[in-house]
Amino acid sequence: MTEKSQLDGLSVLVVEDAFLVALDLCDYLESAGCTVIGPAATVNQAFQEMTDVSLDGAVLDVNLAGEQSFPIAEQLAARGVPFLFLTGYDSVTAFPSAFQSVLRLSKPVELETLAKAVSEFRKS
Repeated sequence: MTEKSQLDGLSVLVVEDAFLVALDLCDYLESAGCTVIGPAATVNQAFQEMTDVSLDGAVLDVNLAGEQSFPIAEQLAARGVPFLFLTGYDSVTAFPSAFQSVLRLSKPVELETLAKAVSEFRKS
């Protein structure tokens, strides 16, 4: 199965505060067939982007200019939307216990690794 067919049609929220990283993530996911919602650079912006849309999954940067994305993760979990964290944090203790088992991809992320992880949203 090609990367394009694995991701084709998935609606994915991207939450990332670093403009160039967000642009790269969105461009890559769109070229692989995703409908990208965002990017959102803050928790409030993410909540606005999530309003009245159906999501297949989300890619969340943990640190959004000093603000953590865990409230977004809580709302996604409550809606039954799968998500992953994209982060520079390497310690599981930086995550609330409810999210310690959520997939974490380290920055800088290899795009093929991201594609494989996002394709798992379809199976959730």
